[in-house]
Amino acid sequence: MAHLGKMITLKSGDGAEIDYYHVAAQGARKGGLVCVMEIFGVTDHIKDVCDAWAKDGLEVISPALYDRAEKNFQADYSPDAIQKGLALRAKTSAENNIQDVQTGIDYLKGRNAGPVYVTGYCYGGTVTWLAACRCTGLAAAAGYYGGGIGDYIGEKPKCPTILHFGEHDKGIPMTTVRKIEAARPEVKVYVYDAGHGFQSDRRSDYNEACAKLAKSRCLELFAANKG
Repeated sequence: MAHLGKMITLKSGDGAEIDYYHVAAQGARKGGLVCVMEIFGVTDHIKDVCDAWAKDGLEVISPALYDRAEKNFQADYSPDAIQKGLALRAKTSAENNIQDVQTGIDYLKGRNAGPVYVTGYCYGGTVTWLAACRCTGLAAAAGYYGGGIGDYIGEKPKCPTILHFGEHDKGIPMTTVRKIEAARPEVKVYVYDAGHGFQSDRRSDYNEACAKLAKSRCLELFAANKG
């Protein structure tokens, strides 16, 4: 099935040319959204996710965070692909991630997209947290199962933020989730009867009911925060 959007290239804060998947809001515009990828790149799945957000009335942009190391990286969920994705993640700095998200925010602001939000999955969930803490111009943030958030709980989000975790996530122990809750009581943390990656219909841990509930909570957050 054809995607609704297309790839564009923007110059990030360090001057690097970064590709972004961009899709216009479908129907009545409710704002803009930076959607941050998993370790697997801006894949067909991420484009599908962006298209789904666009159908909710959001203009969406998704940065290819690995472009400085490898252009157009897209991987499946095989063990070899996971290792390649992890290797590229190790080469990609948090500072560059924030620059790329900020560039997306600024692009949407320049198009008068309305209030701009950020969301992301796994690796992108951690980047979402950092964006909430460090970026400017965000009205709200919603991160999914960001395993690295525990490393940054000393930072405070500058916008309303919610987080989603799976209770049975083998990579993110509940002790970490509880530490996040304790350190940042102003952040609403939702825990689902699911594993890691429960939002992705490409993964074995996909949980349709949890995915729908989590997304409804994101949309409620966005609707309540107009910037």
